[in-house]
Amino acid sequence: MYANSMPAAVRNCPHSKFAQRSESSPSIMNQMRPQHFQEQLSSDCSSSQDSLDTLSMDDFWSEVENIKESHRTEPDEHLDVKTPEDGDFEIDWLHDAGLSTLIKEDGRNDDEEVLLSTLTRTQSAAVQRRLENYTLSMRVKSKQPVRDVRDIFSGSKISKTQDTKCSVIDALQPDQHLENLLPEDEKREACSDEHETTSPTQDEISKTKFISFDISYSEQAAILRNSVQYKKLPKKRNDDGTLPQYRRCKNKLGVTRIGDLSVQDMKKIHTLALIELTALFDVLDLEVKRHKTVKTKTYDNKIFGVPLTHLIENDQRIDPNTKVPLFLKELLSCLEENGLETEGILRISGSVARIKNLQKELDANFYQKCFDWKNAHQNDLAGLLKMFIRELPYPLLTAEYVTAFATVKDISDQIQMIHALNLLVVILPDAYRATLKLLLEFLRKVIDKEKKNKMNLWNVSTIMAPNLFMHKGIPNKIPDGKEKQQAEKAANVVRMLIHYQDLLWTIPCFLVAQVRKLNENSNKKYDKRLKNLLKKIHTDKHDKQQQLNKVIKIQAPQLLKDTMEVQLNSDIVVRDLVAKFQTQLNSSNWDATNTDVTQRNNGSTDCSEFCLYEVGGNIGEHCLDPDALILELYRINPQAEWVIKQRAAL
Repeated sequence: MYANSMPAAVRNCPHSKFAQRSESSPSIMNQMRPQHFQEQLSSDCSSSQDSLDTLSMDDFWSEVENIKESHRTEPDEHLDVKTPEDGDFEIDWLHDAGLSTLIKEDGRNDDEEVLLSTLTRTQSAAVQRRLENYTLSMRVKSKQPVRDVRDIFSGSKISKTQDTKCSVIDALQPDQHLENLLPEDEKREACSDEHETTSPTQDEISKTKFISFDISYSEQAAILRNSVQYKKLPKKRNDDGTLPQYRRCKNKLGVTRIGDLSVQDMKKIHTLALIELTALFDVLDLEVKRHKTVKTKTYDNKIFGVPLTHLIENDQRIDPNTKVPLFLKELLSCLEENGLETEGILRISGSVARIKNLQKELDANFYQKCFDWKNAHQNDLAGLLKMFIRELPYPLLTAEYVTAFATVKDISDQIQMIHALNLLVVILPDAYRATLKLLLEFLRKVIDKEKKNKMNLWNVSTIMAPNLFMHKGIPNKIPDGKEKQQAEKAANVVRMLIHYQDLLWTIPCFLVAQVRKLNENSNKKYDKRLKNLLKKIHTDKHDKQQQLNKVIKIQAPQLLKDTMEVQLNSDIVVRDLVAKFQTQLNSSNWDATNTDVTQRNNGSTDCSEFCLYEVGGNIGEHCLDPDALILELYRINPQAEWVIKQRAAL
C-alpha cells in the first residue's frame, strides 16, 4: 500500500510498521527540497494516475526493511562519509574542478588561466558563485580570505539577472554566447521538451523525441527558463507511466562514447563536466552538499565489504584488463544464464540463511576457484547481488555524488534530468562507472525477459532504488508525509538510468569541443612569441595547401607498410575509410601471426575489429564514431594524424 493511502491512525501509531519506518529509515535523498516532478502522482485522478497507482511500492518498502535489518546486525564501528563544513565544500569543489589556486595569494597558474578562458557564461557564473561562498564563509569564521573574487574576474563584465541568485559573467569569447549559436529548430525543440503533446500515430518514429548533446546543458536550461514559451507551459505533465524514446540531434562529428578519449583528455572532461553540472544545478536553483570519504579498513582475499577500487586492484593481479570485480562478472553471468526467466527474480527474497552461507563461502573459496555456482538458487544469487551493492563501504554512486544523483528527482523537465544524469555518469570514477554500467546492462536484460519473469522496468527500479540510494554512512530521516513521493522519485531516477543508459554513457559534444579549445589554448600559452609566430606562418601555409587538396594520409602501423591516401569529400564517413582500409589490407601480403587480428578461413578480416583514431593536434587520442564525417573532423583539427588500429578493450 502507498503511505498516503493508509488511515491516519495507522500511520500515527507508534507500534505500526509504517511509523517505525518513518522514524528510523535512512533518507533516499539528502538535503533536497521536494519539487513538482511527480506531484500529479498524488493529486491527479486521471487514467494515467490510475495506471501508476497499480504499480505498488510494497517491493520498495520490503527492500527498505531488509536494508534496515542488515544494518542492525552490523556493529556501528565507523561512519565512512561526512558532510563538509562551511568553506570546505567550496575548497573541495575548486580542487576537483582544477581551480584550487584561485583562493591562494599568488593567484591562478597558467593551466587555470587557460581553463577559465574556455568556460561558457553559465559555467563561469558557477565558478564565481563557489568563490563568493568561500569568501563569505571565511568572513563568518573571522578568517580574512587571501583573495577576493573581484581580483579573479576583474577583467570580466559582471551583470545580475533578475531570476537567478548567482552572478552571470559574460562570455569570455564571443563564440561562447551559445544562445546565439542554437539553431531555431533546436531552440524550439529545447523549449518544447515533452510538455508538447504529439498526435498519436502508428509510426514509432513519430513518437520519438530529439535531444541535443551539442549545446551546453546549463545554457540550454537558461534559455528554456527565460523563454516566453516555457513560462506559458502547464506546470503538470501528462504522464502515462512510460518513458519516451529520445534520439540524438544529428552531429556531423558523430558520437563520442566513454572510453573513446585518452586518459589525459578524460581528466579534462571530468573537470569540465563537474563545472557544467554545478552550473546546471545553479540555473535550476538546486543545491547539493557533497559528502567526503574517509579511509576505511581494507581486506585482502575478501569480496563483501571491500572498497570497490581495492577489490578491482586485487582482481587485476589475476586479470590485468578487468575494470569491474571478477566476482560481479561471474555472479551476473550465472544469473544471465540461469536466472533471467525466474519469476520474480530480484523481487522474491531468497533464504537469508542460505545467502549468509553463500557470502561466507565466497569470501573463503572464490579466489581458490572452487565455488560451484550451479548449486545456488537463483533467488539467493539475486539477493547476494543486492547484498554486495549495499555492503560496499562507499555507495556505488559514490559518497561524493550519490546526493547529486538523488537531486535529479527534483528536476521537473525530463530532458534536463537526462542531461544531469549524463554529466553525473561522466564524472564518476572509472571503477564505479564501469561497475554501474555492468549492473544496468544486467537489469535491462532482466526487463527484456518480462514475459517470463514478470519483472518490468518499474518493478526492477523500485527494488533497486533503496540498494543504490540508501547507505549506512549517510543517515537521515525521510520527511514526514513524503515517504510515497520520495520513494517514487527515487525509483524514477533508477528507471531513467536503466532506460537511457545508451544515451548516458556518452560524452557531450560541447565538452569535447571545450577540450579541443583547452588544448589549443594550452599550446598557445606555452609557445614563445617568435616560435609561435613562425609556427603559425608555416602552419597556415601547410593548412592552405592541404585544404586545397583535401587529402589525408591514414596510417596502420604493423599492418600496412605504406600510408593510405584518401581524397576527401563532404559525404565520406569514418566507416567508409575503415572499409577501404580492410579491402587494401586483404589484398596485400600481410602476416597476421604477429598481431591479434582474427583472420577468416578465406584470408579476410572483420572490419568491426578496426577503428579510426584521431591523434594529436587539438586532441590527445580520439576513437572516431563510424558515422562521423571525416571532412568535418579534418576541418576542426587539420594537424591531427589519422591512425587505424584495434580498439583497446573496455
